[in-house]
This record gives sequence, C-alpha cells and structure tokens, in this order.
Amino acid sequence: MAQFKNKAAARVALITGANTGIGRVTALALARQGMQVFLACRSLERTQAVLDEIRAAVPGAQVEWLTLDLQDLDSVRACAQAFLAKGLPLHLLVNNAGLAGAKGATRQGFELAFGVNHVGHFLLTQLLLERIKASAPARIVTVASRAHYRAPGIDWQAVRAPTASATAIPEYGVSKLANVLFSAELARRLDGTGVTTYSLHPGVVATDVWRSMPWPLGSLLKLFLISPEKGAATTVWCASDAAVGTESGLYYDSCKRKTPSRVAQDLSLAAELWKRSEDWVRPA
Repeated sequence: MAQFKNKAAARVALITGANTGIGRVTALALARQGMQVFLACRSLERTQAVLDEIRAAVPGAQVEWLTLDLQDLDSVRACAQAFLAKGLPLHLLVNNAGLAGAKGATRQGFELAFGVNHVGHFLLTQLLLERIKASAPARIVTVASRAHYRAPGIDWQAVRAPTASATAIPEYGVSKLANVLFSAELARRLDGTGVTTYSLHPGVVATDVWRSMPWPLGSLLKLFLISPEKGAATTVWCASDAAVGTESGLYYDSCKRKTPSRVAQDLSLAAELWKRSEDWVRPA
C-alpha cells in the first residue's frame, strides 16, 4: 500500500480549468463534499476569485491553485510534478478544461483544440496515473461533448498542424471524439485496479470554452446555452455518485449512460490514438 505524507488528508481531487464555468461549479461541489481540491489553471489572478468563493462558502475548505497551461506540455509536466511533490493521494482527476472555436497550434505543434482538449490531458493523466492507482478507489472524469458525434474519425496529419477550418468547429469535434476514445481505452487498461473512468456531455453550457467563437456564431449560440450549474451536474455525478462507482469507460449525458458514436466505439482507433499519444508526449 502506498505511503503518503499526510495520512489524515481528506479525499483529494484535481480539476483542470476550474477557474470558470463547469470547473468552478464542480470544484465548489466537491469542496462541499469535504474533498481537498486543487484547481489547475493558467492564472492565479483569474483563479483567486474562485478560491475565495469556495473558502467563503465552505469554511475550512482545503483548496489550492496549481499552474497549468494545457497548450504547453512542459507546463503540464511541471503541474504534475508540483502535485506529486506534495505527497498526497489523488482520488479524483477531472479533465475539464477545454476550448472551442479558437484557431492555431499549441507550443508543440498540435492543432489547438486537439492539443488542449486531448493531448494535454492525456499527458497529465499519464503523469498522475501511478498516484491515482495507489489511491484507489479512484476516478478519472473527462468532459467530452456530443460534438464527438459529428467527427468522422481522426486525421493524423491534421491534428499535427494548425487549425484548417474557418470556424474550428470540425476540429473541436475531433478533439471531443478523442476524449471519448481516450476514456474508454483508459478503462480497459485500468481494469482491476480500482480506478474507474468516465466521459460525458455536460450540455451546451455558457462558459468561457466558447470565448473564441467568431461572430455571429458566438452570439447565436448563447441563445441555447444552459447555466454552468446545470452543466456541471453530470460531471459531479460521475465524479462522486455511488451509482456509477462500479462502471467504467462509459459515456454519459444528463446523468445517464448514453451510447457514443459508432466511431467512438472503434477499439482499434482507440488503441491507435493511445499509441500515437504516447509517442507524441514522450520527451525528446
């Protein structure tokens, strides 16, 4: 059994992108459940208000900020190392951060949405995985999207180049397909370890994930958005509800199991994505 520095510590969660939207609501909900929560975000300045909000709402809450920029794999490695150095268990990892509608490439040359939404989270999960397994029972929750249904597959050359489409929406769908495939393949690899995995559609939520959407798409989309509080419901459910504690590798929508796209059920594609992702994040 793993030995941790603070044996009396509460159950511990790490949430990416927890300074706004679904991540903020999720962090507050988990703190209310008594968990020690780490908010992994790019900026302390933008995260401080959430830290203050949680501490005010939950007296005695253990909540901290970790610096994380998913566009830069060096930052991902530093974030993981900073957490591991604390000597704490990790019972819950929520891969929540994401972006849509932004164009460009990450520091290591991945298509921007794919690099942030999949590759950064893949590496973070890999780096924390031994600690998560040592903390079992534990869960890994990845926020995907129903946008994955529109992705016909993964173009391996396109994901290693800057965004090609005018709206970046097709690329977003591919990144969300990768989220579902990753979560399912991770479940297969973790079978019998006591670690369970979940991917989910939170709803089309009014969060900063849409901040880069071009006009008028952004304005039109806002007419159909739900609140972050409603959007976080499925994330919190997958993260903590006893009813799904024995399930793993499945996809959820509105706090219910849902069948993902046909492509998202392709075992060979999931295995290939995993292998390529391992190669991509391997230090040079």
